[in-house]
Amino acid sequence: MIRDNFCQFPIDYVRAQFPALKRVYNSKSAIYLDGPEGSQVVRTSIEAMANYMYKGSANLHGQFQSSKETVDMVMEAKEAVAEMFGAKTKEIEFGANTTILEFAISREVARDLKPGDEIVVSEMDHRENVDPWLAIARDKGLTVRWLKVNVDNLTLDLSEIYSVITEKTRIVAVGLASNAIGTINEVEVISDRAKAVGAIVVVDAVHAAPHFFIERNKLGADILLCSAYKFFGPHIGIAIIKEDIFEKLNTYRLEVAPNYISDKLQTGTQNYEGIAGIKPAIDFIASLGRGETGQEKIMSGFKQIEAYENRLASKIRKRLTKMPKIIMYQAPEWARKTPTIAFRIDGMTPQEVCKWMAEEYSVFITDGDFYATTLANKLGINKTGGWIRAGIAPYNSEEEVEFFISAIKKIVSE
Repeated sequence: MIRDNFCQFPIDYVRAQFPALKRVYNSKSAIYLDGPEGSQVVRTSIEAMANYMYKGSANLHGQFQSSKETVDMVMEAKEAVAEMFGAKTKEIEFGANTTILEFAISREVARDLKPGDEIVVSEMDHRENVDPWLAIARDKGLTVRWLKVNVDNLTLDLSEIYSVITEKTRIVAVGLASNAIGTINEVEVISDRAKAVGAIVVVDAVHAAPHFFIERNKLGADILLCSAYKFFGPHIGIAIIKEDIFEKLNTYRLEVAPNYISDKLQTGTQNYEGIAGIKPAIDFIASLGRGETGQEKIMSGFKQIEAYENRLASKIRKRLTKMPKIIMYQAPEWARKTPTIAFRIDGMTPQEVCKWMAEEYSVFITDGDFYATTLANKLGINKTGGWIRAGIAPYNSEEEVEFFISAIKKIVSE
């Protein structure tokens, strides 16, 4: 156990695990509030990647030790991911990033679809969970239907779900949480409707994965995608595909490449040094929790993270909402949200604000549409630079949040 008092979030312990937090920029300690863009990497993950290369990297299936160690390491990483999401080890595959994985998976899942079949995507989503399906629809003459955003409360409008997801629906692709504004979508409701008509459910969990425990089966996800670089590890895409669907995928591959799960998605040598960093990132989450099994520790660790992050995010939202010139983009209090805060400042572009925060205060926040372009267009902000976005990670402190709020207050007061 890391601490004696389980109820007290161990912020000092957590911050000590992230070397990047020691960075000084413009004579000030850097404050990383850019977690939605990609988290900082936990020290044990960095060490695991370096140690893998120091000891001697190798490809798979050799008769020598470094090759055997690589096979074992990849399997351990898959076991850790399976434990984190409640899946089977053979349902896990890694790739360069989730976008590449989803383009590959979309071709296979939709291989037998024909004109008249329908695909459902969401107006809330990152383009990674939209464009692969739009491309397939164009190629095959499929009909695309949209789960629409309610612009008044910034949640998905599910009032017409029965007319959007119909007997003709073959695939439903939806994000678990918006990477732009933080809204957590009612994926279980969507997947229940999709299952009722026999559709495959593809869930983008990239933004959600660092913030709360995700149980793949409870969500009703047939295919779930995420990336370790959002939850304190390296930039490795992760696909979790239900065994029965994975077995049926007739993947594009080299003639000599494996035709069994989970290796059938491989298109060449993988980033083994990156894969080496996945398990330590998950172990870090587990170190914050308690329980008899690894999954219980992960679940418990996420409860600690979720409560802590949401408390800090709530403080930011409440304080910013009271400031003049600030326009907030957030769902109501009754809607679940990740600790991601999207806003704008009247009279300044998001780029100007983010540059000012970095250069004057060494606070790193991000600007743009974050590839949630459909949502940005619906809200009419894409032509003027998109959003300003700040995000809380478990390594952010109370003091950093207060400093961020005071810096924004100074900007709007000038």
